[in-house]
Amino acid sequence: MNINDKIFLAGHNGMVGSAINRLLAKEGYQNVLTITRKELDLRNSEKVKSFLKANRPDYIIIAAAKVGGIAHNIKAPVEFLLDNITIQNNLITNAVENNAKKIIFLGSSCIYPRECKQPMKEEYIMSGPLEPTNEGYALAKITGLRLLQYYAKEYGIKSLNLMPCNLYGTNDSFDLEKSHVLSALVKKFVDAHDDKKDTVEIWGSGIARREFMHVDDLAEGLLYLENNWDSSDIINIGSGVDISIKELSNLISSLIGYKGKIYWNTQKPEGMMRKCLDITRMKSIGYTPRINLEEGIIRTIKEYREIRNRVNI
Repeated sequence: MNINDKIFLAGHNGMVGSAINRLLAKEGYQNVLTITRKELDLRNSEKVKSFLKANRPDYIIIAAAKVGGIAHNIKAPVEFLLDNITIQNNLITNAVENNAKKIIFLGSSCIYPRECKQPMKEEYIMSGPLEPTNEGYALAKITGLRLLQYYAKEYGIKSLNLMPCNLYGTNDSFDLEKSHVLSALVKKFVDAHDDKKDTVEIWGSGIARREFMHVDDLAEGLLYLENNWDSSDIINIGSGVDISIKELSNLISSLIGYKGKIYWNTQKPEGMMRKCLDITRMKSIGYTPRINLEEGIIRTIKEYREIRNRVNI
């Protein structure tokens, strides 16, 4: 992918899409095509077909998706399955129809089985049942991945299929129903500290473990792997290091200076007990993330405080 190629970045206003957009601008890519959800509903097949036919991008980056936290996934599995499958199918099939050079697809570590051997290697996909709390989203991502691999096998269509770990960072939602876990914890502890609350409630027992990667590292990794990995095989992208939710909560509260108590609501679900990616393949190609967890949390705290102060919440 060179700086003169026409690149359609689907989902440029989201956390992942905006990070990719910032990086492409920084690196001097001159022809990045974006469009808002209001201007183009990616679930509308005819409108997507017309848009891609009119613009004929060389590359399509699929960063658009319906995303949310555990509560949102449990509440709306139909929407998480159908919306994501529809968005993916519309973009992928019409990209192929209009002779795009390559399709870049972002999956998720939730595609791996609930009881997956750790760390999770790329070949472990579909080796067991999925985690029920986000099964709809995971099924959609597996469908998109397999469709691209089938296109590669049957028609020679090129794709890059990245499976990120838990992401966080700039432009994440701080809506507790929709946000990712790290951003949700930052919001809870900042609010409790600033509003002088004695207790913060967190779902689960705290023993579940998660791997985290700042979204700016994900964007850099995507661009690096696009230029250095020529295969439709899955490639995990992450830090390769996990942390328990209890350890993460203690770290965030310490960085904020919160002195109150944590109430672990064990009546609430906490998802898979462990999700940590095997990143051997990524590292062998030469990419290593730059932003460590503490630095990323400090950035996220600062960004949430700016939002909180701006909207006076």
